[in-house]
Order: sequence, then structure tokens, then C-alpha cells
Amino acid sequence: MARRPKSPHRAPYTLEVYLEVKQRLAAGEFQHDIAADLGWNQGRVSEVNTGKRGAGSDQPSLF
Repeated sequence: MARRPKSPHRAPYTLEVYLEVKQRLAAGEFQHDIAADLGWNQGRVSEVNTGKRGAGSDQPSLF
């Protein structure tokens, strides 16, 4: 099986991207789809989902 080349355009971890990820998760999108769109590992999206990433005081939670 051929591997897909790594994306040269990874989305930076910013407040705007964090909020986008939270909104897309709330809309029911799959973590792996969000990760693919952002050029992230699915684990990063999972960390946003569980609050392990982005839960600091400088990054508000939408819920």
C-alpha cells in the first residue's frame, strides 16, 4: 500500500484552529476527517476533544 505524502501545509495550533476543531467535533464530524483536513495527527484532534490540549485559560471552551 502506498503512503500518502506528508502535507507541507499543516495548520498551526492557534485559537482560531482550536475553535474550528471544537465546532466541527460538535457538528459530529469524525476526528480523522478533521485531522486530515488540517494536516494533523488524529491524536491532536483527540486531545482537543478530551480537553488535554487547548483547555488553558487562553483558549476558551465552547461548551
